[in-house]
Amino acid sequence: MENNFMSRQYSHFNLSRRSLFKFGAGAIGTGVLTAGLSSSLLAAEKKAPVEDDITPDKALQELLEGNERFVKAKRRNPHQTRSRLVEVAKGQKPFASVLGCADSRVPSEIVFDQGLGDLFVCRVAGNIATREEIGSLEFGSLVLGAKVIMVVGHERCGAVDAAIKGAQVPGQIGSLLEAIKPSVESSKEQSGDKLENACKANVLAQIEKLKSSSVLSELIKAEKLKIVGGYYDLDTGRISLVS
Repeated sequence: MENNFMSRQYSHFNLSRRSLFKFGAGAIGTGVLTAGLSSSLLAAEKKAPVEDDITPDKALQELLEGNERFVKAKRRNPHQTRSRLVEVAKGQKPFASVLGCADSRVPSEIVFDQGLGDLFVCRVAGNIATREEIGSLEFGSLVLGAKVIMVVGHERCGAVDAAIKGAQVPGQIGSLLEAIKPSVESSKEQSGDKLENACKANVLAQIEKLKSSSVLSELIKAEKLKIVGGYYDLDTGRISLVS
């Protein structure tokens, strides 16, 4: 039953042979087309619910404008109707991806004022780019067509704070802190708030991890993708770009 469900889902992806060849043989040679991208996926030609010609810059602008509406309490709550639900059930074409922290106070669709089928979201404590997160975001850009990836860190992040303090934690929590520690080290000589500096350094570090992906780097070179960083202010709801 699960395999039948997955094959039905894959049949909706808008990934043609022509678009793959246009992307380039180099990407195919790196093993991008794994078992999940079957021949039936390559043949699929379903019309996507979002226009294909949106640029990375336009996608980023859409994210920032949505956040501005959220900050000013002028949310439009787009694409949250029953008709939109039915529309995207046939296939998805998110215009942007978000790698965000699992923190319950930073829900991507709300703070960017987006709706069903608009965002491809990966969330993990500390917004770290694990292999699984990178693979998911490769899929979101190469297969689903997201034009921008924003890594969103946030004010007073508990995972980053724990990494700064060298907290002794049980279970697998320590793996998150280990991934954040290099950013703590790289930012410790900076002036200003230590936690904020480390949070922003962590965002930049995860961006570099994403850019090291052969799949994502090829899309960037082809001007089909942009990867940026954002920092969420818990008190105001505003997301500022990190560079």
